[in-house]
Amino acid sequence: MYNDEDLNAAVKEGIFSASAVEAFRHQVASVKGSSAADEEHFKLIGGFNDIFIVIACGLLLFSSFSVLEAVDTSLGYLVFALLSWGLAEFFVLKRKMALPAIMLLIAFVGSIAGLSDSLLSIQTELGAILAATLSVVAAFIHWQRFSVPITVAVAVAGAVGLVISSLGAVFPEMDNWLSPVLFVCGLLVFAFAMQWDSADTTRVNYRSDVAFWCHLLSAPLIIHPVFTGLDILNGEHGLWNMALVILLYLLLTFVSICIDRRVLMVSSLIYVIYALSGLIDRYGMVGSSFAFTGVLMGAMLLLLSAYWHRVRTQLVTHLPDSMQASLPKVK
Repeated sequence: MYNDEDLNAAVKEGIFSASAVEAFRHQVASVKGSSAADEEHFKLIGGFNDIFIVIACGLLLFSSFSVLEAVDTSLGYLVFALLSWGLAEFFVLKRKMALPAIMLLIAFVGSIAGLSDSLLSIQTELGAILAATLSVVAAFIHWQRFSVPITVAVAVAGAVGLVISSLGAVFPEMDNWLSPVLFVCGLLVFAFAMQWDSADTTRVNYRSDVAFWCHLLSAPLIIHPVFTGLDILNGEHGLWNMALVILLYLLLTFVSICIDRRVLMVSSLIYVIYALSGLIDRYGMVGSSFAFTGVLMGAMLLLLSAYWHRVRTQLVTHLPDSMQASLPKVK
């Protein structure tokens, strides 16, 4: 299986000309009826061998940790981190395997956070700050060596954790302001993701993959505080609340179409289904509300998917030129 990064590497090596690769991409896009940007590709798995390697690495890592944990927990986490790094040297740096790269990154950063927890419990304010700080540092070092796209999102998640834990240490009443802080962090992460996206509007290199994972992180940070603030999950099914939920979902759909990222819609889908189910229950369709809502939302999403490119063309072409320059081109 070959991807855009492989084609770009072939161009650099002089195996193919840039014009030939671009013509090939246009040909594939014409056959599929959509461009590579619209398909929202990202590296996850190259084949079953990736799964095989992940299983083998998991067995080695967790078995080693179980053996050493009986001696000393900190030693177990330290060896876990060292093994994760050593395995990445071969399977990521040399073999360029996508799924093992993600697994070994999470294993490395997670073991560093676990090591800090074993030294100083994360239940304490100082322990939480230390764990978040070491997670960010570990992700940064890993990025410098292996450049796995998800690493940036992991580092940003650690930074968000650092902000929350630091504010919690300074302001004792931080729990009352957690949702607004998470919402602001989500907006900042979204803006950060858009910086990566705007650097690769054709979505043919690693920047697009980095943007995908950052969008995946920003979505729940933005959406969860908003919808929980409406008490939807606590059974608040008032008509105005339901109307606001639908309006918010339409807004998220508009943003998703413009930036050509479906993750915002997917992340908020459960809230919309829950809200609509409650609304239908309230007006007499008890017992079939969830199924009815699922049919309605499923049909709407499939219809939108079928006409995604046409709808996106109509929306994006009416945006200011300065905004269009930062978005994937419409075809």
